[in-house]
Amino acid sequence: MAAMRAEHRNTPARIVLHKASNYAPAEKAGFNQAANTERLEVLELLWLTNSDHIRLYRKGQQPPLRGTMLALDDDRHLLYTSGAVPFYKTYPGHYVPQPLGIRTIDTESSPEMLASEVLALTKMNWHQTRLDGRIPITLRTARTVGNILRHHGTDAPASGRYAHYM
Repeated sequence: MAAMRAEHRNTPARIVLHKASNYAPAEKAGFNQAANTERLEVLELLWLTNSDHIRLYRKGQQPPLRGTMLALDDDRHLLYTSGAVPFYKTYPGHYVPQPLGIRTIDTESSPEMLASEVLALTKMNWHQTRLDGRIPITLRTARTVGNILRHHGTDAPASGRYAHYM
C-alpha cells in the first residue's frame, strides 16, 4: 500500500483478491489484519476454480453465451468467461467452453457484480488479439510471474515492477 500511496497519492477503498486455491484460515486472518492496518474500507476474497464439472447447454448448436452465470448456492457460482458471442453470431473458440468457478469466501458485493468484474478482467491481455481469455488477468499474471520467479535466485531481491516480468 505504501508503494501505491506514493505513486497515486491515494489508496483504494476496495480490494478484491483472486486466488486459484481456497484461503487457509491463517491467510484470511493475515489479509484482514493487513486491511485493518491500512484502514482499507472493503476487502473481498474470491476463490476462482476449475474444479466444477457442471456444464450448461442451450438449444441449438451454440454453447452458452459469454457472461452466463449460474448460482449453485449462496457461495458457489459458475461463470462462462468464454462462450457464444451474439455480436459475432457464433462461438469464437476452438473447444467446448468450460465455466470458471467463483467461490465467494468473504465478500460484501453481490455475486453478479463480482462476476461482472471477473468477466471484464478476462479481456485485459495486451499480448493477444483475442476478444477474451478464460482466466482473468489477475490469475494469469500471477502464474506468469510465478513461473519466472521459480528460476530466480534466492540471494537477489525480486523486482516489484510488473514490466520486469513481461
